[in-house]
Amino acid sequence: MTKLNIIKPTALHRGDVIGIISPASPVSSDEKIEKGVQYLEQLGYRVKLGKHVRDTHGYLAGTDLHRAHDINSMFNDKQVKAIFCMRGGYGSPRLLPFINYKLIKQNPKIFVGYSDITALQLAIFKKTNLVTFSGPMVGVEMWNSFDSTTEGIFWTMLLSTKKFGILNREALNKTLPIRRGRETGIILGGNTSLIASICGTQFLPSFKDSILFLEEVDEQNYRLDRLLNQISLNNVFEDSKGIVIGQLTDIMQKDLTQPFLTVEEILDGYFGKLKKPVLTNFSYGHVPKKYTLPFGITARIDSGKNQIEILEGAVS
Repeated sequence: MTKLNIIKPTALHRGDVIGIISPASPVSSDEKIEKGVQYLEQLGYRVKLGKHVRDTHGYLAGTDLHRAHDINSMFNDKQVKAIFCMRGGYGSPRLLPFINYKLIKQNPKIFVGYSDITALQLAIFKKTNLVTFSGPMVGVEMWNSFDSTTEGIFWTMLLSTKKFGILNREALNKTLPIRRGRETGIILGGNTSLIASICGTQFLPSFKDSILFLEEVDEQNYRLDRLLNQISLNNVFEDSKGIVIGQLTDIMQKDLTQPFLTVEEILDGYFGKLKKPVLTNFSYGHVPKKYTLPFGITARIDSGKNQIEILEGAVS
């Protein structure tokens, strides 16, 4: 396996400052900001809001330059030890040309989000090799009804320097094998729409020697097919050493009178003939109960044992 100079952020400690930003769509209410801040403060953290966290610019949380400014400012702020995103939605890929990657590499810190935030996380990894966390967000999970299992996993990832260990637990969905095998690689992936959106650009990292994790939400069957095809044409599936399909939430055929492929048929078409381990139904994505994934950390997939294991700590 190719050895990368992976940069791990420093573990969080009570009393640390957590910065909150809105890199994609605008937050729907001030209540989500206020209750999200309250949640973090009750755990003993201090919170700093991005200058433009409440901005609205159509379907974006402010202009591209303003949203990028908040990201760069948080990484530049010596007091801030972690950066949490408010929500996903749409807009993160628009920021990629305006991010100061040299600054990020010189000031590595915890960066958390998922869904649309995938584009930022993959670009940051490509440019800096910094480990980021595909996990819960302030305006989605943290402000209201944070699932206790998801919450426990999340904070363990950010607070403990020890390896997390085996991911498949009875409290979450049991994975199902498509192809059996055993491989070791670095965790990469995220939302399929966002991976597809940066294919062919300078911001997509190499997936060579990766364990690829995928999830998606709210697409029709043919659109899921199109996204997977775009990713496949960029050799992402071929380059990876193993593949884990997370939750495909609200993927459905709207017009059942028309001919279509089922989700299972689509997945089998892309992954059924691969000569590498492939698991489905992993607890990751747009669902209340889910794992936080540290992108860039080494993991082992053993689909014969229906098992995924993180082999090192994600923070230093």
